[in-house]
Amino acid sequence: MDLALLRTFVTVHRAGSFTRAAALLGLSQPAVTSQIRTLERQLGRPLFLRQARGVTPTSIGDELAHKAAPHLDALVEIAESGLEEDSSLRTLHLAGPPEFTAERALPVLTELTGEDGRSIALRASFGTAEEALEGLAAGHHDLAICTARPRGALLTATALCDEEHVLVAAPRWAERIGSGGLRRTGPSALERVPVVEVHESLPFVARYWASVFDSRPVAPATVVVPDLRAVLACAAAGAGLAVLPRYLCGDALGRGDVVALHEPTVPPLRTYFLVVRTGTLAMPHIARAHERLERAAADWS
Repeated sequence: MDLALLRTFVTVHRAGSFTRAAALLGLSQPAVTSQIRTLERQLGRPLFLRQARGVTPTSIGDELAHKAAPHLDALVEIAESGLEEDSSLRTLHLAGPPEFTAERALPVLTELTGEDGRSIALRASFGTAEEALEGLAAGHHDLAICTARPRGALLTATALCDEEHVLVAAPRWAERIGSGGLRRTGPSALERVPVVEVHESLPFVARYWASVFDSRPVAPATVVVPDLRAVLACAAAGAGLAVLPRYLCGDALGRGDVVALHEPTVPPLRTYFLVVRTGTLAMPHIARAHERLERAAADWS
């Protein structure tokens, strides 16, 4: 059986679409369709059910993918190991949220760019979880960091770490609210405090209110800036309250630039995932980056 046909089959099985598989393989969609039909003729059985949006594997298709995929991934690993011996530089394309990627991921991954004889070149892009996953699925990225676990077989996700969210504001706002304000009246004590957020929909504040207060925030955003580091700067300058990851505002809390307005017994958490296209961890430069981030995350809190 032609290994090229099997490779195309496994890619379609993981992608769930001839079109998406064609993009990943660098082939035209008709070429992918032709290869799958050839394989189906050789086997004498249909491998996919064609639908309006993509394809669904038949039971025979699932069985073949289960048997063939590990062996194809092993062949890729052998081939990539040989390439790495011949070339001292491979490029890793990373996607993730700007703040977490800049503050946590990049300092770890840039260590790989200086390893003698095993260096990688690093290219990073920032975006939403949806953009990162779409780009990864389309082959634009090798590794994505995001707060959404993808569905389907094309992408494989590994839980990386949890981040704690903290309700903060400049000290003068804490003084206005009073030390017992929140305990006495709950979130109504914050109704007149301006809000600083990354989006008009108040993603961080609304999630905090729902988790901690079981309610919705009343005040609209006064300042909207699409970067959590800018949100922290505005909050420290007195623009209003904000909900921020503890890793990002920890130093500011230590200096007293901002203070925590509330310390719930169970703080809100958000999980980050490391996501790759299924099978690509066979590539040594992606595997090293993935392993390095997992190791570093064990010490993040």
